[in-house]
Amino acid sequence: MTCVGGWRARREEAGPFWFYRDGKLTPDSSPGSAGSHGRRTPFLVTVRDATHPIMRGLPPMWMHQGDELYARLRGPGKNMTVLATAFSDPANKGSGRDEPQLLALQYGKGRVFHTTMGHDIVALSSVDFVVTLQRGTEWAATGAVTQKVPASFPTAQTVSYRSDLAALDPDYPNGLDNLDLPVPQR
Repeated sequence: MTCVGGWRARREEAGPFWFYRDGKLTPDSSPGSAGSHGRRTPFLVTVRDATHPIMRGLPPMWMHQGDELYARLRGPGKNMTVLATAFSDPANKGSGRDEPQLLALQYGKGRVFHTTMGHDIVALSSVDFVVTLQRGTEWAATGAVTQKVPASFPTAQTVSYRSDLAALDPDYPNGLDNLDLPVPQR
């Protein structure tokens, strides 16, 4: 139901790797293990289907704050729509490809929203994570999205987080203000 994934001995039998190249969803059936990520860092998210109800009204690109960018995901790729991708930077143990981060798919008569984001409280407190999870859940339940995009949604240059959620992490007692997370350039 997640369409693509990594880890747990997932190899070519599970389906090809999926990524974006030259603006198109591309399969790669080469052998090898699925699933990788570099260190947690902010990364730029690029919308691939602005017409989908989950993505309607979101900016074409935005920064997601410190999270693991999952790469080298494999799966059958049937009935899936890649909603957004992020570049997996080789300088951070990445694949060098634009990797799926937000997906929607049909599963029988049902709808599934799949996000690769949200590794920990820091990532969960990112406004874009909260908004896309809420909109994705509403779409999966109803087929429509009524939730508006908040003014605090991140831009292509800045991350945005909810301090009420970040404060739940005991490792970051001052919210995220004490983190020195670089904004990557591409």
